[in-house]
Amino acid sequence: MSTHVDGSPCRLADLTPDSLRNTVVRKEKLSPVLTLLEINAPLIARSARAGQFVMVWSGEHSERIPLTLSDWNADKGTITIIFQEVGRGTMELGRFDIGQDIPSISGPLGHPTEIENYGTAVVIGGGVGTAIARPVALAMKNAGNHVITIIGAREKSLIILEDEMRAIADEQFITTDDGSYGRKGLVTDALKDIMDAQKVNIVVAIGPLPMMRFVAKTTEPYGVKTIVSLDPIMIDGTGMCGGCRVTVGGKTMFTCVDGPDFDAHQVDWDELKSRKAFYFDEEKAARESLTAGGAK
Repeated sequence: MSTHVDGSPCRLADLTPDSLRNTVVRKEKLSPVLTLLEINAPLIARSARAGQFVMVWSGEHSERIPLTLSDWNADKGTITIIFQEVGRGTMELGRFDIGQDIPSISGPLGHPTEIENYGTAVVIGGGVGTAIARPVALAMKNAGNHVITIIGAREKSLIILEDEMRAIADEQFITTDDGSYGRKGLVTDALKDIMDAQKVNIVVAIGPLPMMRFVAKTTEPYGVKTIVSLDPIMIDGTGMCGGCRVTVGGKTMFTCVDGPDFDAHQVDWDELKSRKAFYFDEEKAARESLTAGGAK
């Protein structure tokens, strides 16, 4: 008998027609480029843990894209993903509406974030990364940590889940690059002030690659354990293609099966940046083809 990720038995009786239909049950536009989809996926919802992701396939001519879970509800049998419509894959996914079935969602994949009572935990969400940071912050709080959250974005319209994060956190800070909301500056400015004022035991940062890299540089002199959730190019999500390989501590790792969480101070950030840009021209052409209506 096969099992779910959480070790519970997976029976043939679990595979009902409804359990295999990835029906969109809620859709919300959080900003002009950020979309929330709540999707029927009871088998995934039963096993999901903070930090894990799913592979989503929107159709015959679409690529499979990894999206970290923002929320899940085992009782309702739903999962929630929040994504930024920047490439063809996410733009196609953003076209699904309530009542429509997404062809394929597999997961949960990857290792859950390591949660324990560290003491004081700072959880940082940059842009859409806040969607991934929320379940991590909640799990940290439930484990007994004093949780401090920092939400950052380029501008006010890209700040998401502010109330949801505040409901979890013991302290919360908001920064925007342009100063349109909260403190003007970067998440690292707020982070440094926090570490100067009190002892921090762990930092978890999730967001754009430059943000996570500079969080690592900020915490390193303080000797604070720092975890980042990486999102390199990923094709199958099961460790077979090797597309998501990263170098961590001088060793080759695969984000889908060894991560997506890694020690931020051990990541080869230059290599990761280079690999993420590998298909830039192809991605641009695919996005332009979709917006022009040339591909179905």
